[in-house]
Order: sequence, then structure tokens, then C-alpha cells
Amino acid sequence: MSESQSKILLVDDEVDILEFVSYNLEKEGYKVYTAQNGAEAIKLAEKTLPDLIILDVMMPEMDGIAACEEIRRIPALQHTMIAFLTARGEDYSQIAGFDAGADDYITKPIRPKVLISRVKALLKRTTAPGLPQAAVVENTHTVTVGTLVIDKERYLIIQDGKEMILPRKEFELLSLLVSKPGKVFTREEIYYSVWGDNVVVGDRTIDVHIRKLREKIGNDHIKTLKGIGYKFVE
Repeated sequence: MSESQSKILLVDDEVDILEFVSYNLEKEGYKVYTAQNGAEAIKLAEKTLPDLIILDVMMPEMDGIAACEEIRRIPALQHTMIAFLTARGEDYSQIAGFDAGADDYITKPIRPKVLISRVKALLKRTTAPGLPQAAVVENTHTVTVGTLVIDKERYLIIQDGKEMILPRKEFELLSLLVSKPGKVFTREEIYYSVWGDNVVVGDRTIDVHIRKLREKIGNDHIKTLKGIGYKFVE
């Protein structure tokens, strides 16, 4: 699917925002669906299976953070890119967004050309889903390190026989670290490998994702080297 054929679900409770952003996206050739609250967005996302979901944070019935968390629990939407487009620019709001499973956080106001550039960068990442290059093992669908098994096709991990589906960024971050156990990956290496150089993320984004991974696989596997980065140990 080319970028111009991609499907985008736009979610905002302000009709004028929906109309303005939809117009600019449709002008680029995207197929745009709209919803005005989180609950409506979840139903429409399951029905249309969009390539990208753009969410506001503050909405009636169900806010964007809660909606993002629910969407990330739907297997058919595991590879869907999610970006917040909101006037909420506080650090804690951005951290909550990434913590919920978002791939990008964009603050209003934003010029249409800049928004389109961010959308294109996000959609490029959907054309080649999977592990960072360093973690790919040729001719196999899984990577095993000790009691931890990484299933690249299903974006899940198996630890001591227990399956866990991870959000896309958590999966890619863990896959990168596991690709070379014991190697210290600097924060710069992690940013480039997992988020790419076209997406602006906050300083605490990596920390949030590391914390979530530790909650799921335990504290012993991912070590912090203060001021440098992180490494995976068996």
C-alpha cells in the first residue's frame, strides 16, 4: 500500500479541527475517517483497520489516553501507528501518551505542511514493520535468550511459558537490546534504531518504555548505565 492510499483515523471532539485536518490529509490522497470521542474511535478503528490513528487527548466519554490503551490491546491493531495531536504540551501528558503506547506526540498549533511531514514519517514506518536491523536473525521467526523467546511475527514475547503481547515500541526496544546481550546501547543509538531520526520524542520517552518492559519481564534483565544507556543481561 502506498502512502497516498493509506487509511487515517482522525479523532477530535472539535468539528472544526476534524474538518481542517481532514481537508489537508485528503488533499494528500489519504483516506480519512473521523470520530469525536475515544469510544467511537475504538469501534471505528476495529471496523476500518487504519494505518495511522491521530488522537486528541481531552475528549468526552473516553479520553485519548484511555482510547490508546484500549486500541493497543486489540491484536488486529498491534501494528497501527498512533500519534497524539493535542494542545496539551506538558511533559507529564507526553509521558502518559507514550506510556499508553503512542508512537508520536504532536502539539497544536502545527502548520499543515509540518503535520503532513510527520504523518508521512509515521506511515513510512508501517511499510517495513519488524525488528531493528541488528536484532534480525535470518531464516527464523523467533529469537531465544535464556528463558525469553521473542516472536517477531506476532510481536509477542514468551517468558517461562507465558505469552505477552507488547506495544510496538516496547517490542522494538526489547528486540534491540536482546540482539546483543551485554552490549551497552547509548540513548542516541536507541532513539535512532527504535524511533528513527524523523520523529521527535521527549527526553524521558526511553525511560518510560524501559520501565514498562521491566514491569513485564522483571528488573534483572535490563541494566541502566547512568548517563550512557542500557544493556540486556541474561
